[in-house]
Amino acid sequence: METIINLLSLCGALALFLYGMKIMSEGLEKFAGSKLRAILAAMTGNRVMGVLTGILITAIIQSSSATTVMVVSFVNAGLMTLAQSIGVIMGANIGTTVTAWIISAIGFKVDIAAFAIPLLAIGMPLIFSNKSNRKSIGEFIFGFSFLFMGLVFLQQAATDLNIGGIATNILASVPSDSFFTILLFVLVGAIVTMIVQASAATMAITLMLFDMHIPGFGFEQAAALAMGQNIGTTITAFMASLAANTQARRAALAHMFFNVFGVVVVLFVFYPACHLISWFCTDVMYTNNDMYKLSTFHTAFNVFNTLLLIWFVPQIENFVCKMLPQKEQDEEYRLRFISAGLLSTAELSILEAKKEINNFAERCYKMFTLVVDIMNVEKDDDFTKKFSRIEKYENITDNMEVEIANYLNKVSEGRLSDESKGRIQRMMRQIDELESIGDSLYNLTRTLNRRRKNVKEPFTKSQMEHMHSMMTLVDSALTEMIKMVAHPDAQGMSYTKSQNIENEINNYRSHLKGQNLTDVTNGVYSYQLGVYYTDFVNECEKLGDYIINVVQAAAECSRHAQQS
Repeated sequence: METIINLLSLCGALALFLYGMKIMSEGLEKFAGSKLRAILAAMTGNRVMGVLTGILITAIIQSSSATTVMVVSFVNAGLMTLAQSIGVIMGANIGTTVTAWIISAIGFKVDIAAFAIPLLAIGMPLIFSNKSNRKSIGEFIFGFSFLFMGLVFLQQAATDLNIGGIATNILASVPSDSFFTILLFVLVGAIVTMIVQASAATMAITLMLFDMHIPGFGFEQAAALAMGQNIGTTITAFMASLAANTQARRAALAHMFFNVFGVVVVLFVFYPACHLISWFCTDVMYTNNDMYKLSTFHTAFNVFNTLLLIWFVPQIENFVCKMLPQKEQDEEYRLRFISAGLLSTAELSILEAKKEINNFAERCYKMFTLVVDIMNVEKDDDFTKKFSRIEKYENITDNMEVEIANYLNKVSEGRLSDESKGRIQRMMRQIDELESIGDSLYNLTRTLNRRRKNVKEPFTKSQMEHMHSMMTLVDSALTEMIKMVAHPDAQGMSYTKSQNIENEINNYRSHLKGQNLTDVTNGVYSYQLGVYYTDFVNECEKLGDYIINVVQAAAECSRHAQQS
């Protein structure tokens, strides 16, 4: 019974460590969310800047898995190129070594509980603050405390379970000086990290075991475990990319290739590398701290791999492109950016949704061009084919609204700042109005279809000219809407221009309705034809209303972002 309790305590300590890391990471993301978005949005093709960005982001959020999943999702969303993602992934591997250094410095040598509990007292009033920034700092403090309390409990549970004795018995049957043993530890490190889904947690366990001075588990075995973690951590991004587009899967494959290749290269010079690190720590750093030695190896391993492969980013890109060739024709009617449903981090996932809303707006414009085309079709068969295609697009807009809304709901379930919650509400309004645009465009086509079926009399030349003039105004409104959705920061000129176009549509609708009454009275065309004509014109005016609503929501998003 005591053994079961101790085993559960070990699992609970690991859970507290992982939860602390999650809370600390999310607190930092919310506090610096806009800055992180700006850093990633400003990414260029400079591979060195990509590496530095990966180091910075991972050092801040303390999770290379989160960074790589984020990178995969950004490639999926078209916010980052494949070449840029490779550089960021390289940097993420270096940034994750910060966790090992923190644990090495204070993890097991200092009574963390002595200051972890008082830290909770400092963080508590911040968590209940009305200001989101203070809340985020409070969450970071709580996460930091939980993380190191988890380490203390982990060490205590390991001692109670006599992990050292168990490991000694297991290792007694394994030749410690065999290279096969090194390969075995690499494999174990990879498997454990795949299961735990957090290389930082596996590294903490490795440092703890190494600090116990278990016979048969020396520096070389611990270093092999650390290398295996680099392979195991790739599984998170790989799983996240499975349902994503081809470019995102290529980014995940590049991550896996980079880490596996690095391990294979270092294995060829493994023993000399270990001796070099030992000499460096003893004769240069003047320290006999074993955990510093392991952290130094962990950092040197990742820095070496980055310096080795950073010059071959184009070659790595070509390799993964050959391994995962682009399909000749992507599915035309699926979500392009968030179809995988993957949530990298709550704050940064909003970028993916924004990109998909841009795509939604562009699809609406594509549907609009189909309506313009069908206005000039004379043959019934051609009309039926085009009408069927527009019906399909109307279903697409319905599905896109539901899927993007579901995605935003999942994002809103995360730990978000108040600003981001408000932004999600405004994005919900955008997709609702965009779906209404799709419905309105379909209604225009249905009006044309009813006219063909019920009235043999075609629209007059004058009517067609007026209808095309109205559609030209709608075209201008949609074009400005797309600009506003994609670049809401330029709200002054775009919003004013959109309002002016909306006023023109309203005025033109009123003019055409008055002209229609005159023409029907004078017998220029039949009353029934006039009904379909005014239905078309009125629907165009409704369409203009939906468009200006989207523009207003985009302007509000921009205004609140600037205020925050």
